[in-house]
Amino acid sequence: MSQGLESSGSVISDLTPNAQQSQVSFVAPVSSSPNTPARCSSSSSPDSWISEPSASSYSHEDEGIVTVLQSNEEKDKNHAVQQQERRGTSVLVSLFSGAMAGAVAKSIIAPLDRTKISFQTTNKRYSNKEAWLFLSNCYKNEGFLSLWRGNSATMARIIPYAAIQFTAHEQWKKVLGLNESTEHPTYKRFVAGSLAGVTSQFLTYPLDLARARMAVTSPDTYRTISQVFIKIVKSDGFFTLYRGLTPTMVGVIPYAGTSFGIYETLKAHHRSNQLKISSEPPVEPSSLERMLFGATAGLFGQSSSYPLDIVRRRMQTATLTGNSSAYSTIFSTITKVYREEGIVHGLYKGLSLNWLKGPISVGTSFAVFDYLKNMLDRRF
Repeated sequence: MSQGLESSGSVISDLTPNAQQSQVSFVAPVSSSPNTPARCSSSSSPDSWISEPSASSYSHEDEGIVTVLQSNEEKDKNHAVQQQERRGTSVLVSLFSGAMAGAVAKSIIAPLDRTKISFQTTNKRYSNKEAWLFLSNCYKNEGFLSLWRGNSATMARIIPYAAIQFTAHEQWKKVLGLNESTEHPTYKRFVAGSLAGVTSQFLTYPLDLARARMAVTSPDTYRTISQVFIKIVKSDGFFTLYRGLTPTMVGVIPYAGTSFGIYETLKAHHRSNQLKISSEPPVEPSSLERMLFGATAGLFGQSSSYPLDIVRRRMQTATLTGNSSAYSTIFSTITKVYREEGIVHGLYKGLSLNWLKGPISVGTSFAVFDYLKNMLDRRF
């Protein structure tokens, strides 16, 4: 019997490692017969034969899972931070590119702009000969730099105006879900441009009024742009700084909407034609093509709202010309101009000059903006 117990014990000892792993407990038989098989302990229920693994048996696995989860969370956070930084950089790039585009474009056509404003704000009859005489007299009497008189006020206005307008346009395009595809309806591009124009015009309007006043007065009247604001507020009150805002806001809707809408549509068609010609990624329009697209957009944009531009200038300079009561509203201004000067020589006075300077200005601004933005986007 002792030999039987010894042999049973040896079997048990051989099974012990596996039994410990499976958590099954074996005991020696209580029967005196050596042939009695080993049985499970009566104190152990079937559920306890295979128990839950201990913490140590899967601790390494858990650590790996936790590490992966933490790594994924960090990646998500870093990605979100990078996306936010890119958005911030994109806005800064748009602001800078827009500011430079506006400054370059307006500086190029500043003498023509001053000539146009001079005729718009008075009842002098416009002709190309008279426009040339105005430029010639300015040069002879006041010097070459007088052709850029009021350009400092223009820069003070156009830099924030163009920066806000181009940046607002990029943001409104995202809101409306616009991209380079030709599948988008044209009216969405018009809406994006109109909203961009309204946003920038409202925020910078007093600067536009100051520019108009400096363009039609002698150098002794307003030496600096700050003098314009001070004298206007003292003599006419603060709200005079916003005189003519209503026709400006009404006029900028068709102007900016048409300009941006046509320009973006022409770029989209250029991209579409490139895809039809070749399966390779489309080639971006050249600077010359962008200028032509912008010139076309500017030609239609300026023409669509020109009478309201006349109204705006008359209302802005009404106190200087002694027509404060006659040019107090849009309707009264249009009525007076129409009765005294007619449609062609009144409401559309100087339009031919605008057809010269408008395409140059708009084409240059669009081309410079796209060039700078694309270059800076590649670098940042």
